[in-house]
Amino acid sequence: MGKSNKGEILALTATIDWNDLDGWVRKRMNLPSQNSIQKVIGLVLDNMDEFVRFPEKPLLLWKGCVRKGDSKEKHVFPGRLKEVLKKWKIKTDSRGNGPAINTFLFAGGQRPARNQPSRGWNIHHLYDGKITYHGREASLHAVKDGNHFTQSAGLVAVHPVADALCDEVPAFAWYLRGLSLKRFGYDPDGVFPGGRPDEFGFLHPHKTQVIYP
Repeated sequence: MGKSNKGEILALTATIDWNDLDGWVRKRMNLPSQNSIQKVIGLVLDNMDEFVRFPEKPLLLWKGCVRKGDSKEKHVFPGRLKEVLKKWKIKTDSRGNGPAINTFLFAGGQRPARNQPSRGWNIHHLYDGKITYHGREASLHAVKDGNHFTQSAGLVAVHPVADALCDEVPAFAWYLRGLSLKRFGYDPDGVFPGGRPDEFGFLHPHKTQVIYP
């Protein structure tokens, strides 16, 4: 599935078959299998809408915004951006990952509720700097980059089970990144053969809308 690379960083150990993304991930997981973890992955792949939700469109909500390093720090939304979100009945979230949550909702994403009161599925950054592509030394850490922290194409709402798979299984993490590439042309690591992403990580002719500024 993957192996340790430079400590805590995992690496995808094979290139992706972009012509058959679904077939590739299943073959990579050796599905079907008697392995219990692989069975869980197979169940998730067979019922993706019950575990993963993508936004409807690509947009960069707040160019230049990055996640706060201190959990006690709060984001201060510009007045014009607050007005935009208010118009769409989205309450600004000043917590560390709040702007990303606002981005996902503004882009038409659905965030199902969890069984725990007042909690929704996690809003997960597809590019979290943890899992490199085959043959690459590094991967985008979106929360530290103002061109990507509030980019909806790099966000998904994930059920806790799928959230864990994103961290533990390189092929599953890259499968979701591949789905984003197919939907939106989003390829910030520049792994698609022959592709040259623009400053926001999109392959021609795809592009993103910038909401603010």
